[in-house]
Amino acid sequence: MQPLDPMIHECRALIVDGNATSRSTLIGMVRDFGVGTVVQTSRPVDARRILENRTFDIVLCEQHFEGEAQGGQELLDDLRRAQLLPFATVFVMVTGEASYAKVAEAAESALDSYLLKPHNAQMLGTRLVQARHRKVVLGDIFTAIEENRFEDAASLCLERFARRGEYWLYAARMGAELMLRIGKHDAARQLYEAVRATRALPWAKLGIARAEVESGALLQARRTLESLIADNPAYADAYDVMGRVQVENGDITGALETYRRACEITPSSVSRLQKQGMLAFYGGNFEEAERCFDRATSIGISSKMFDPQTLVLLSMVKFDRGDSRGVVRCHENLGHFVEKQPDNQRLQRFLRIVTILRTMQERQVAKVVQMIKDAVAEHVEPSFDFEAASNLMALLTRIARTEIQLPDAEIWVEQLALRFCISKASTDLLAAAAHGSAGSDRIIRETHTKVLGMAEQALTHSVKGSPSVAVATLIKQGEKTLNAKLIELSLMVLNRHRDRIDLFEPMQAGASALRDRYCAQGTRLNLNEGGRSAGGMALRA
Repeated sequence: MQPLDPMIHECRALIVDGNATSRSTLIGMVRDFGVGTVVQTSRPVDARRILENRTFDIVLCEQHFEGEAQGGQELLDDLRRAQLLPFATVFVMVTGEASYAKVAEAAESALDSYLLKPHNAQMLGTRLVQARHRKVVLGDIFTAIEENRFEDAASLCLERFARRGEYWLYAARMGAELMLRIGKHDAARQLYEAVRATRALPWAKLGIARAEVESGALLQARRTLESLIADNPAYADAYDVMGRVQVENGDITGALETYRRACEITPSSVSRLQKQGMLAFYGGNFEEAERCFDRATSIGISSKMFDPQTLVLLSMVKFDRGDSRGVVRCHENLGHFVEKQPDNQRLQRFLRIVTILRTMQERQVAKVVQMIKDAVAEHVEPSFDFEAASNLMALLTRIARTEIQLPDAEIWVEQLALRFCISKASTDLLAAAAHGSAGSDRIIRETHTKVLGMAEQALTHSVKGSPSVAVATLIKQGEKTLNAKLIELSLMVLNRHRDRIDLFEPMQAGASALRDRYCAQGTRLNLNEGGRSAGGMALRA
């Protein structure tokens, strides 16, 4: 058989098919095409593991796998989210389904090609030639992205879109994604609008919603998403973005329902199972959280898409149920993560939380008290973020239900709240972490009111003509509480009244130093995964 192209002998192919006969047939075809290296596997879970560690030029994947929880589409979705497919890789889905829904699903996945059964070598060869041609035509864009020259790549995409060059629609999608990455949200929205005007594609409408989210227009984004979901109820990526909008609005209940729907559509998505579990945990639905976390751990713990935070929350649910073996398993699994990344501070904090739970089960009271004091002492560290605070809050809540006495517990709750009660949403989330503790809930909400009072008192000085006093007050309170709202507010007042403030430069230096140390950490649940926003294309592998 004639080789597909002169360089095909240097290519590496991965065949993923549960049927031994079909797999053997595909292997024979690609070898006849001249492909130099062919690797095979019968299960999507094994394919994902292989692709996490090796790069292939061609992936041929069956869509349906009998008896497997994950199919080809779910595998591709997870690979995109974890950015495990380089642009040079051609991914071809092999299926017996030719329905409009399946073809549309493939288009939404930015799939390279679809191969319908029954097929022959000529049909497969045609698909591979077309897909590899696109890689060549857009090679300059891919090269710029791989070299982190995102501005150049975006310009090349826009130029191709403007002249309607070959693969202009694909280039437009990449260009919009690049502009979101470099912070040009309005330009990205305009490009998505232009694409949607040309073809009513769901991904373009989702791109508009993502641009609206990034620019802070949450209400507008929600309306766009509601319209998109109404027209495309099976478009899972739309639910990801909707969930993020709902969380940022403090609507945990709504976000949980959104992710329940997303998981119904993609039941083997590790990342979505973790998000559903996380939202169920914060919503007090611990049985549901445990089911989601157990399943995510079972099918995805060896995957790069697995977030070890899942083990922290799962260990707490197991502790609540008196499942000591479950806590030990979580502790041992986290230990394996730490062994691989011993200098990872986030993992170290995770392990400490679960170690304290395990030590509580062993009734080593003195050791627990000392360990919790050490954990609380870290709350002033710049790297201590909202995730760490919520984990610690959930731990303190569980300790309060035991015979262990912590005289300073209320002081610790207030310290965490002073730093992280930045908005109503963050306050609600912190209170949700303390689910079941009326005392902690009260302290958190009273502390949020106190923070608002500090801000209002300082601004009163500004309104009365004393902006210097307002800034000095805000900086002082920012240093005391480490609260990002107060620190950012000090800079806002400072810049607004710079001409009326004699000590502008030293004040700016002090406030900026505080911002750089304490305002970079997140104050919300992390609903992005793998470095990729829902609905976006993977820009790098």
